[in-house]
Amino acid sequence: MRTVRRMLMTAALAGAGLLGVAGPAVADTATPSPSASASEEAAPTEAGTSFRTATAIKAGQPATADASTGDYLYWVLPVDAGQRATVTATVTLPSAAARHGAATWQLDVYDGLRRRQPCKYGAPTKAAAQGAGSVELTCTLRTVRAWAEPWANDPLPGSYYVRLTVVDLPQEDLGLPVHAKVEAGTADQGGAQAVDGTLAAPLVPGAGTATPQSDGATPSPRPAAMAEPDGGWSSGWWSDRWLWTAAGGLLAALGGIAGYSVTRGSGRPSRVPPGA
Repeated sequence: MRTVRRMLMTAALAGAGLLGVAGPAVADTATPSPSASASEEAAPTEAGTSFRTATAIKAGQPATADASTGDYLYWVLPVDAGQRATVTATVTLPSAAARHGAATWQLDVYDGLRRRQPCKYGAPTKAAAQGAGSVELTCTLRTVRAWAEPWANDPLPGSYYVRLTVVDLPQEDLGLPVHAKVEAGTADQGGAQAVDGTLAAPLVPGAGTATPQSDGATPSPRPAAMAEPDGGWSSGWWSDRWLWTAAGGLLAALGGIAGYSVTRGSGRPSRVPPGA
């Protein structure tokens, strides 16, 4: 029994050590924080007018733009597998005296295949009364998957386009000046959201286009929309659930050994004659 107690204590300590390693891995990545490089760079002060001219931003980096009511404003940011993106947009409206009624604003997010992704949380469409000074929109996407079936509409790693525009307003208010501010944040969801498989390459503009170049030619600079997350794109196979799997396997093995030691007994029963 002393041996069994020693083995159970060893199993408990080993499991606690592995789970202690796995726990901080999730906790350290669950809280989004702006990166130093994103905060040091100058925040964009304009927006694109189409998918092709979308202004590139990074997670945690605010972007602003002055535009006219009725314009389509586009930004693009990279979102990696295992991350959940939240986009917030604030539109400062013209004075109430210059407007003729309420206006409805809408925030849309598209993935690298230009498929509109539904918002899991938030209010991507809001109506601003005539006297309102601003309107705030927010959209939290589903967790980005490393791989999905061809028929599925799951969000995949790559470029995500943010579009902001007004969808309903009095005709007389078209062209009035507005000021827009957009900020996107990403939070790692940990191994619970991991899936088997990964894309060959993230869905970014130009990923499948090869441009032949002569020997010694200087490669052309990458488009701004092909920015990568801090630290580069993930490989897609590693997650902290490997640690939980290893801990479970170790505990199961030690438990089996302990059970065998208990049920095996201490050897030959005393009631059996020596010659039997």
